[in-house]
Amino acid sequence: MTLAGRLRHALTDVVALAYLAVCAGLLTWALVMSAVDDSGESMAGVVPLLATAPASLVLIFLPDHLSMTLLAIVFGALFNATIIGWCSRALRGRSR
Repeated sequence: MTLAGRLRHALTDVVALAYLAVCAGLLTWALVMSAVDDSGESMAGVVPLLATAPASLVLIFLPDHLSMTLLAIVFGALFNATIIGWCSRALRGRSR
């Protein structure tokens, strides 16, 4: 099986999709809370970073801009979902 096929199988696992949905919900919540907060002291952006750690923390050293933070969160979520999908399929015994 090719690498792309293995990634597709890992990312289409139910547990991996649930994790991606939770990460998307946390990111949406953080963006809304940061937009609503007038004081500029919202720490809501930390929650999606911690939910997608450790991969997102590696990319947090990118230049300080909202798009780089979003890139780190998306990369971390996809990386972790791939690992979760592989582990879930291996534990259930369905590697194919």
